[in-house]
Amino acid sequence: MRMYSAGDLSVDYSSRPLFSYLPYWAECFGVAPFLPMSRAGMDELGWDSCDIILISGDAYVDHPSFGAALIGRLLEAQGFRVGVIAQPDWRSADAFRLLGRPNLFFGITAGAMDSMVNHYTSDRKIRSDDAYTPNGEAGRRPNRAITAYSQRCREAWPGVNVVIGSVEASLRRVAHYDYWSDSVRHSALVDSKADLLIYGNAERAIVALAHRLAAGETMRQIRDLRGTGFMMAAGRRPDGEWVEINASAPGATPGRDSRSGEKGRVVIRLPSFEQVRDSAPHYAQASRLIHLESNPDNARALVQAHGDRDVWLNPPSLPLMMEELDRIHELPYQRRPHPSYGESRIPAYEMIRFSLAIVRGCFGGCAFCSIAGHEGRIVQSRSEGSVLREIEAIRDRTPEFTGIVSDLGGPTANMYRMGCRDARARSLCRRFSCVYPEICKNLETDHSPLIRLYRAARAVKGVRRVLIASGLRYDLAMRSPEYIRELAAHHVGGYLKIAPEHTEPGPLAHMMKPGIAAYDRFKALFEKFAREAGKELYLIPYFIAAHPGTSDEDMLNLALWLKRNAFRPDQVQTFLPAPMAAATAMYHARCNPLKKIGTDAPRVEVTTSAKKRRLHKAFLRYHDPANWSLLREALRRMGRADLIGSGKHCLVPAFRIPDTRASGKRKNA
Repeated sequence: MRMYSAGDLSVDYSSRPLFSYLPYWAECFGVAPFLPMSRAGMDELGWDSCDIILISGDAYVDHPSFGAALIGRLLEAQGFRVGVIAQPDWRSADAFRLLGRPNLFFGITAGAMDSMVNHYTSDRKIRSDDAYTPNGEAGRRPNRAITAYSQRCREAWPGVNVVIGSVEASLRRVAHYDYWSDSVRHSALVDSKADLLIYGNAERAIVALAHRLAAGETMRQIRDLRGTGFMMAAGRRPDGEWVEINASAPGATPGRDSRSGEKGRVVIRLPSFEQVRDSAPHYAQASRLIHLESNPDNARALVQAHGDRDVWLNPPSLPLMMEELDRIHELPYQRRPHPSYGESRIPAYEMIRFSLAIVRGCFGGCAFCSIAGHEGRIVQSRSEGSVLREIEAIRDRTPEFTGIVSDLGGPTANMYRMGCRDARARSLCRRFSCVYPEICKNLETDHSPLIRLYRAARAVKGVRRVLIASGLRYDLAMRSPEYIRELAAHHVGGYLKIAPEHTEPGPLAHMMKPGIAAYDRFKALFEKFAREAGKELYLIPYFIAAHPGTSDEDMLNLALWLKRNAFRPDQVQTFLPAPMAAATAMYHARCNPLKKIGTDAPRVEVTTSAKKRRLHKAFLRYHDPANWSLLREALRRMGRADLIGSGKHCLVPAFRIPDTRASGKRKNA
């Protein structure tokens, strides 16, 4: 492989292979056992300073499933000295001085989750624990963590370079509806005052950025990296000729502009912050444009005014090649928490320590999901050899391994090595989903590579069982009965998670999910193959309450379906409007951004009141006596009092069954 210096302009930085750079001089220090979290740790490595310091809202676990470790080890492999400050006390700047001033930049992440999602339930109640913190302790990171951390870095080290990234930065890169404050908030760039925002998969951008800063460029000079955003004075442009298409008016659809002779030199003007704050149609229009301009093969730059400044977003990063993804996952991780945590247990690590990711990205396009907004719609897969080597690493280096691999997964379990089989079609595609309203004819749906991987994984010496815990697309799985047979015979430990999300056409259309008939067909085939394997296996279906486009009648019909099928869900999910998801735009704007925005666009029915959201959730847990009073009231209002009583067709009894447990009898409701 040809090696490039940071100053070599013969190759576009945005497409330069990750491991093709000449290593930075600090490569001479070698590989750190753990990235240092203290001055003492730096001294042990012989460092006088860090080139890059990562600030993370999560505990530092040296494992590729944790973002700070993955980015830190990748930058270390480029020759940089990388330190980590995990879950610092944001109430003062002292914790941000712990490792000194970084030579190049602070890289800030809220962690694996948006900090507000991490802190609050869909009912806006404070969560009692945090899976990414030692012993699950809550409250170890601030609300809107990237903003709080950025401000403290500036306070500790005036003039230091600050880069924000990961999920929170990705999903808040433009003006966005914030469910917890019930308001439209600025781009995270405005509030954090960061120099650069990296959205999506950060590897290409952060490696190029580090090398260019090390070579003497300044932050203000680096304006050409894909997958990055930055602030500019209104009307200013990065270097070069640009053609601006103003698509801020609701209903405007920017075509492919023929005036620009150079690919990638067109910028789309989104509705401004002030417009999306004050006008629901403008908000929906901005959401629609962001989703339309998400394919790296044809996406154009976006710009959004915030007062007298512009937020500028370059097109998304190019997907990683298989060889690059392999090498990232095979960097020298210790595969366990930093020793400073002692005997503390980190729940997120406990959950994933015997599992591994085989894919990144998802082309499902579910409206309520933010994965595509962060990881992208192009699925990137690892090679079979790389996956098998990681299984061997788990076997050999992870304490307490008993021979059971808990998951070979990713955002979706069965998208391994799938993608568009037509390069030209992909270069032109602007679909929101490859599988809705039907599976695209250009989508490769062959499950054979995944079946081979499963069989090879089971054959690894010391492995007794390989389970699949990630959710799968059953409409895709139906394309390969052999895959379903393999799954039922070898990879389900009693229960398989599946997510039909609803039974009714209205909600499913707004979710961009297949009809319930597809679930029924999958269920029949899965149970058939389970019987053939001599196993008693069960599907655990997941459903969402109060999703935009859902009526009380829809939830009632879902509850009746659950009762007919003898399902009594224990844990249920109420729709949570996460930043940037299409369904969040539906929730806020009351119209569907996946369709053309106009004055005649149909309104989306939205459940916003706390009582109505409780009712929708109660329908999913119709069997819980605590919900019967609420359900009886609703059924009478809906003219369905016939469903109240003791008959087999009834949903709830007429009276609460007395509870004779030790606490004493409870009165009838």
